[in-house]
Amino acid sequence: MGSRKGWLPIVALLLLAASALRPPVAAAAAGSGEAEHAVQQHSERISGSAGDVLEDNPVGRLKVFIYDLPRKYNKKMVTKDPRCLSHMFAAEIFMHRFLLSSAVRTLNPKEADWFYTPVYTTCDLTNAGLPLPFKSPRVMRSAIQYISNKWPFWNRTDGADHFFVVPHDFAACFHYQEEKAIERGILPLLRHATLVQTFGQENHVCLKEGSIIIPPYAPPQKMQAHLISPDTPRSIFVYFRGLFYDTGNDPEGGYYARGARASLWENFKSNPLFDISTDHPATYYEDMQRAVFCLCPLGWAPWSPRLVEAVVFGCIPVIIADDIVLPFADAIPWEEIGVFVVEKDVPKLDTILTSMPIDDILRKQRLLANPSMKQAMLFPQPAQPRDAFHQILNGLARKLPHPEGTYLQPGDQRLNWTAGPVGDLKPW
Repeated sequence: MGSRKGWLPIVALLLLAASALRPPVAAAAAGSGEAEHAVQQHSERISGSAGDVLEDNPVGRLKVFIYDLPRKYNKKMVTKDPRCLSHMFAAEIFMHRFLLSSAVRTLNPKEADWFYTPVYTTCDLTNAGLPLPFKSPRVMRSAIQYISNKWPFWNRTDGADHFFVVPHDFAACFHYQEEKAIERGILPLLRHATLVQTFGQENHVCLKEGSIIIPPYAPPQKMQAHLISPDTPRSIFVYFRGLFYDTGNDPEGGYYARGARASLWENFKSNPLFDISTDHPATYYEDMQRAVFCLCPLGWAPWSPRLVEAVVFGCIPVIIADDIVLPFADAIPWEEIGVFVVEKDVPKLDTILTSMPIDDILRKQRLLANPSMKQAMLFPQPAQPRDAFHQILNGLARKLPHPEGTYLQPGDQRLNWTAGPVGDLKPW
């Protein structure tokens, strides 16, 4: 891995240059005229079609009808366990709240382009705060049965003009362990619907064509409260806080994160350039704003809130998750703002990062300073232009008009309502 003494002058130069042109994160978040001027000086607009897509306005391009479900499918769950409002799966709750008052909502289902079923499949939690995977598919099946019995719209397309928010680790496969998620597959009743999901991995059974990949939920107000002065130097070269091993679910090691996190720890736990630990300090958000690179390795799933946090805090995300499909990839130029490291190359990570030209690092930071980039990763309340809510609507609008064959002929039915694991068929 080379001599660490040889790297130190290079790293010192990188840190000095990165700090000199540090994007004004705090000022950008403040939203003042002075802040906007500061951002313009330190940021760079995304060139080409990606920048245009990022700044699209979906209002006027689609209409969404929201099914009025019994409270047991959504609001009652939040009342029972408010932890749902702050965990990384909370996009399903805030998307519902956003749509209720959105300009794209229609109360006339006959003029709707899309139908939305507000069911919270990640809000039935264990004592540890994790979604109960064996209940989620039953909740979803029950909701679909309800709308298909009460309204005619599901039955005319088998759900092809419906969308669902499924922020589970492996989306509509409804399990947190990949092996079991693959064995389950996507809930058969959702085969024709559009899935709005955090999970994205190429050539994977839990990602079907046409899905919209979104960022996980990270609390915007909490991050706002931890913004630090834009003049603070980026004095940390590489930063990471999180598990390296999951002995509870992977006692033999090597399965969790496909061994990538274990490799990070074994190779760099004593490296002075790497500030990595299992500790999660109160200064976690502040530390990310002091770092040049923030590691975003896979865990049980390829995604995590670290990706959102890195972008918002202007820390260059180092993405270690082979074949990952990233949020809003048609709008956010991930190759330009991040660093991709294949899992087998984790032992070379020090060389990869210290070898990056300073100009490349500074350009990534200028792109990350673009307010539209940050906004697209967040689910703020109230909603704001170009935020993640609007990016989802943009994705739905770009799928219109629905293709030929969407609507079934009288008597046709393509879905098998009894398909799937036996446990999923139990009433909920």
